[in-house]
Amino acid sequence: MKILIADDHELFLKGLELILKDFDTSTNIVKAKSYTDIFKLIEQERDFDLILTDLAMPGAQWLDALQKIHQSLPETPVIILSALFDKEIVQKTIDLGAAGYIPKTSSNAVIISAVNLVLSGGVYIPAELLQDTLQNDFNMLKEIENIPENKELSEKVKILTPRQIDVLRLIAKGKSNKQIAFDLGLSEGTVKLHITAILKLLNVYNRTGAVVAATHLGLLEEND
Repeated sequence: MKILIADDHELFLKGLELILKDFDTSTNIVKAKSYTDIFKLIEQERDFDLILTDLAMPGAQWLDALQKIHQSLPETPVIILSALFDKEIVQKTIDLGAAGYIPKTSSNAVIISAVNLVLSGGVYIPAELLQDTLQNDFNMLKEIENIPENKELSEKVKILTPRQIDVLRLIAKGKSNKQIAFDLGLSEGTVKLHITAILKLLNVYNRTGAVVAATHLGLLEEND
């Protein structure tokens, strides 16, 4: 696994590297200290599995920087690690395609948990930022969190919304998040949230597993 990490504070950058190495000692960590460094690296190397970056760094305004990173590597998930704790900023980063937002005050365990979630296709947002942030999209996630783990899968599946079924059908057709967002008139951030919910409800870890489970349960039509 190859991860690009970026922060203009050397101490935090080194600490993040150690956290990720503890998570997986075989991980290839590439470091950057500015958006300028990031842009150069993603031009030279396009095989990153994940990018973790601070928001406020030299080299560019974060709005422009995130757009450029996402345009350059549309299939590479990006997690924001920031000291900024603002709901509007979180929403904007998700709308721009970020797959997660982690406050710098988070514990090592939370950071690893967020990385695992994002690598499995989900979106990580800290619970304290959920309220009033993308409220309509997150309501269904809150309901899912309240479902007892011992409930049968068939009961959980009943909570799947028609929109989630639409997303599943497009996943089954091999469409990317960007294509699904275009077809359904949604933002990529909202598509990621739906996929997170679907994976949790179907108790699977990736898109292929979701399609297999949905087909087995009769959630997909024959022509999907």
